[in-house]
Amino acid sequence: VFAVNGFLSVATGFDIGLSTKCVVIPKEMGMCYKTGYSEMRLPNLMGHTSMAEVILKSTTWQHLAHTDCHPHVRMFLCSLFAPVCLDTFIHPCRSMCVAVRDSCAPVLLCHGHAWPDSMDCDRFPGDEDTCLASVTKEYKPLHKVLPKPACQTCPAVEEFFTHKRLLEVFCDSNFAVKVKLSKRRTVFDDQEYDIECQVEFITQGSLLPYETQSMIQQWLLMNDKCTQRMTQSHRPMVYLLVGSIEEGIILVNQVYHWQRKDSQLTLATQKWPYHKCL
Repeated sequence: VFAVNGFLSVATGFDIGLSTKCVVIPKEMGMCYKTGYSEMRLPNLMGHTSMAEVILKSTTWQHLAHTDCHPHVRMFLCSLFAPVCLDTFIHPCRSMCVAVRDSCAPVLLCHGHAWPDSMDCDRFPGDEDTCLASVTKEYKPLHKVLPKPACQTCPAVEEFFTHKRLLEVFCDSNFAVKVKLSKRRTVFDDQEYDIECQVEFITQGSLLPYETQSMIQQWLLMNDKCTQRMTQSHRPMVYLLVGSIEEGIILVNQVYHWQRKDSQLTLATQKWPYHKCL
């Protein structure tokens, strides 16, 4: 769950001349640990003066970083929480803030939070100034636009079904992905997930299996309540997620509990390559 209150309350009058020191980025700051530099300035651009405060406040945003809602979400957050140890502070550019906000605000909204006023992108310098710019534009000619996961009501987990019914569902679907889910506790008793995906089929010709795996992982991280419901215990659980891709949006329509003793799902996935839809 995201804790938005007070998020990135950027101190517009933050005194850059204030005495700062270089400190090693601790392992507890998972999203900023091993990001290309090992030391950060303290106080940071958030005005946090102690490492304990930095760790506590940054952990509330680890989950957003894990969703990879934008290619530069970690860079953006770390530039504020763990600014690189240079002679001067390097702020994120306004364009980077806008790019991250436009991609990541839907994820926040999915968790019941609007993009906070304290993150008004007008607070950041324009691209003509010395700042961290978004370089996404340079990659666009080579970058393949993939369907985005949507925030949606979690489908009920189905426990009883026949392989014939499953094949009918497959015929109306664009993908089926077998997912192994388990949850783990972090040092702050926060909840994170281990997600393994195996693509059973994709009917969207241009999509590759690893792209579909990545999209399903993002869907599970965005729809956290659904993932929580599927991981009630700490032992690994296996599900089949079946859904469709409509107008660039990936939607999960059915969730089936894949139990070892149940052969119907295995039978359906084995028969699917030879099945002729009506």
